[in-house]
Amino acid sequence: MRLLTLIVAGIILALGCARVKVEGSKEPIKIDISMRLDIYQHVQKDIDEIENIVSGSKQESKPKNNQSRFHLVQIAYAQEGLSPEVEQAALRRKDRRSELNGWEFKGIAGENRSGLVEIRNQSEASQALNELVKAENDDRLIIYSHLARKNNTALAEIQKIYAQRLQDDAPAGAPIEVLSASSGTYEWKIK
Repeated sequence: MRLLTLIVAGIILALGCARVKVEGSKEPIKIDISMRLDIYQHVQKDIDEIENIVSGSKQESKPKNNQSRFHLVQIAYAQEGLSPEVEQAALRRKDRRSELNGWEFKGIAGENRSGLVEIRNQSEASQALNELVKAENDDRLIIYSHLARKNNTALAEIQKIYAQRLQDDAPAGAPIEVLSASSGTYEWKIK
């Protein structure tokens, strides 16, 4: 009986110790992690506030019941406000907005990828237009520099974010400089 038990145990042990061969994949392991961080939410809020001054519109939003706890954070941040220098630059931009939109509508001036106005057709540009564009770009750079300092962010990042807003707000027919998906380079397009 003992012999039979040993034989059965040996058979079970032999069958239980099967060899498994593990091979690595021929293809490398790929991990795709998509994550978006809204680290510029305060920058966007400042841009909206400034562009509301420029456009002359006041868009006040009241918090919904489920957003009331976040409203305190927004109020605290809003109390920091804009500097008088930025407010003055925004008001000067407001004064020249309709004239600049007219030049953009004609295709003579356009919004470039850096958030600045660029004269696209120099042959049709007058001295007055050159002065208008210089004044507009000077005021925009005052605003961009302030936002970069306030948010501890690179000036180029502020310009990139702001350029998107300005291109969205540009009148139909205005030239805008956008990244071409097909070539991967910046190209001028008519909005």
